[in-house]
Amino acid sequence: MKYTLLFTFFLTSAVLQAQTRLDSLRSDTSRNVQLQELVITASRVPERLLLSPLSIELLNARQIRYSAQPSYYEAIENLKGVQLLTSSLGFKVYNTRGFANPTNVRFVQLVDGMDNQAPHIGSPIASALAPSDLDIERVEIVPGAASALYGLSALNGLAQLITKDPFTSPGLSIGQKTGVNHVGESQVSPQLYTETSLRYAQPLSNRFAFKINLTYQQGYDWIARDAADLNPNANVSLGLTGMNNPGSDRVNQYGDESANRRTLTLGGKKYVVSRTGYFENDITDLRLRNLRGDIALYWRLKPGWTLSYHYKAATLNNVYQRTNRFRLENYRLSQQGLVLQSPALLVRLYGTAENTGDSYNIRSMAENMDRSFKSDDRWFSDFSSQFAAATQAGQSVGQALQQARTQADQGRIQPGTTAFDSEVSRLRAINNWDIGAALRVKSWLYHGEAQLEVSRLLGPTFREKTGLHLLAGGDFREYVVFPDGNYFINPDGTDRNLQYRKAGGFVQASRMFWGERLKLTGSLRLDKNQYFTPRLNPLVTAVYSPAAEQYVRASYQTGYRYPSLFEAFSNVNSGGVKRVGGLKVMSQGIFERSYFRTSIDAFQTAINTDVNTNQLTTEQAIQKNKGLLRKNTYTYLQPEQVNSLEVGYRGLFFKKRLYIDVDFYYNVYRNFIAQVEANIPKKSNPDSLAYYLADRTQQDRYRLWTNSKTRVYNYGSSVGIRYALVREWTVTGNASLARLDRTDQGDGLEEAFNTPQWITNVGLANPTLWKSFGFSVNYKYQSAFLWQSSLATGQVPAIHTFDAQVSYDFFWLLVKVGGTNVFNRPYTTFKAGPSVGGLYYTSLVLKAW
Repeated sequence: MKYTLLFTFFLTSAVLQAQTRLDSLRSDTSRNVQLQELVITASRVPERLLLSPLSIELLNARQIRYSAQPSYYEAIENLKGVQLLTSSLGFKVYNTRGFANPTNVRFVQLVDGMDNQAPHIGSPIASALAPSDLDIERVEIVPGAASALYGLSALNGLAQLITKDPFTSPGLSIGQKTGVNHVGESQVSPQLYTETSLRYAQPLSNRFAFKINLTYQQGYDWIARDAADLNPNANVSLGLTGMNNPGSDRVNQYGDESANRRTLTLGGKKYVVSRTGYFENDITDLRLRNLRGDIALYWRLKPGWTLSYHYKAATLNNVYQRTNRFRLENYRLSQQGLVLQSPALLVRLYGTAENTGDSYNIRSMAENMDRSFKSDDRWFSDFSSQFAAATQAGQSVGQALQQARTQADQGRIQPGTTAFDSEVSRLRAINNWDIGAALRVKSWLYHGEAQLEVSRLLGPTFREKTGLHLLAGGDFREYVVFPDGNYFINPDGTDRNLQYRKAGGFVQASRMFWGERLKLTGSLRLDKNQYFTPRLNPLVTAVYSPAAEQYVRASYQTGYRYPSLFEAFSNVNSGGVKRVGGLKVMSQGIFERSYFRTSIDAFQTAINTDVNTNQLTTEQAIQKNKGLLRKNTYTYLQPEQVNSLEVGYRGLFFKKRLYIDVDFYYNVYRNFIAQVEANIPKKSNPDSLAYYLADRTQQDRYRLWTNSKTRVYNYGSSVGIRYALVREWTVTGNASLARLDRTDQGDGLEEAFNTPQWITNVGLANPTLWKSFGFSVNYKYQSAFLWQSSLATGQVPAIHTFDAQVSYDFFWLLVKVGGTNVFNRPYTTFKAGPSVGGLYYTSLVLKAW
């Protein structure tokens, strides 16, 4: 930290000396606050922000430039209604309006209209294919459903990242961020963070231009080391709780989960015992090394007509989270696209390729590291033998349990040793999570779309007579994945690639009424997936202006989400549990023969309690409690659906210095895509069914993708203000409320809400506080909330953070010195996620020249 402060002092001194020489060369051209910019995402056509029919949040170039965060990707967090999930230093995920998840398949991220998701999971790999800070023009966020407009999985929201045009933003720009994190932490000493960016754009003539971007990040990731017990009541009937619980399941300790536990009969009592496992930071490489870049070529074919080619690529090395935590290693993602744009026609074709490289499942790595030194059978046998010997020697139960674990763990491979590193290399090459840890997926996405402004083709006479603005379009998308045998298989039994496709189209009409004070828009979208019947997505909006610069809006829409490739076709071996896609071709026969794992767990717990406290025999306990077992009542996947109603208001006051935006929404969700855990007895004798399900070794365990039977209602509201004071002072603030209203059945499979009730942001900024010195500060509050997932469930504490920066703006160089979470109060954004501390940085941006 002291080195950062010294660097800041010397840098500031140098800047002050240079100021006097450059004052005469500078002309300030950034005095006007822009509040009426054009946006595209909320209606697919350019329009004023105030007239937009849906809620839309805008982050423009000026706001990005002087934000208190080191990059625009972090600055998005401070927009109204946005929830940030931090899986790692290099992996941040956004969500709006509830039902959050670290792999958010309900929130779509577009870059210049191209979906930059990883095909096999159906959601973006954070900023992997996102623009650099040097190339971003603006960000547009549509909170809530947008699938009626785009035909994508945007049930919770959509982000559009729009880049700079090389014709209008030419030149060479260089950015360098240098920072430090892990200040004052016990697990690791302070670590250096660097990010180097380059952008070069140049028109070669008035018809041809190109641009190149390159960004490289290095650092040391945030650490996830939550030691809370997720299985605290495993041995409560024996009075063994807390640190004395031999069946504990620590949040960020892997290898002690359900598949790594057994019920042992010791001294006539039944004990639940788990293997020891490893903490995440002991078994995972936490170094961050991410490289991404892109190149684009632009041809102006004739006035108003542009043809462009885009190529993006990224290589990632950082931690990532889904149902489990993963280490992405040499993970590669690339995208190529071709775009034709004219005043009336837009055609976009692109393809994305994904290769997970040398990535691995951290949980599978930990549990198979334990098994590689000693099999489960031998370890639990050694544990039992040592416990018996220790109790016979007169030790207490607590002492005997500790001694049994110590002896059973003799010879266990220790982190940091050559043997440990060698075993990591071996396991990460085995593509079967029952015995290895490799994530070996190759997948592709191919997308084509076209949009036509029909009213332009029909000519000005048509528009003058009818006043209609007509838009029509269609798209086709295909996913392709290589059946690796662990993550995916082809259900036809061959090694041919899996193919999964959809097609859709829409029509949209809008018209102004009452002297252009009322704008009505209606659109109808039809989508068809090869495994499902067609689905209609209607959207109706109205925007009314009762007075100048005052706008009231209302909208109603229906949105659908088809299952992602992973939800549809997965076939994962993970710790003795088979995760199977929910399409009939994948899971036929499993749903019909399985029993709920929840009922099996309750059955086994009741057996242990009766044996330990009621002196029943195991057979007597099985017969007494077999009525707890329940057949699986779920079936094959169907698309998700949301019906959304929204009203809002935007307005400008005090000579356009004050901007206010308020919204309220109400959503109804049906057919949430979720997972149900269900086991199948290995034998079919109906008289022995209860005995099979009482014994873990006599059942096959499954996690199946299916639909919740619950209809879920949620609502929320948000308000945002921006006030431009005199002399460049700007005050911003927003507050968002999100609540679950009710569920009509509560079957337990409804997607976890995972959203704080309140998120608020307050900011104060002045880019020219004194000459070219500026500053900005932002305070964020997020209320505590319950996080529920298959990896971990628990309370996420409230967040209070301050981000701040001071800047100096030469006419050719922008210098920022700042920090996020400047008071270094560690927080987590979800259960099992890493602890996020302060990041203190210096940013130098050489502007285009």
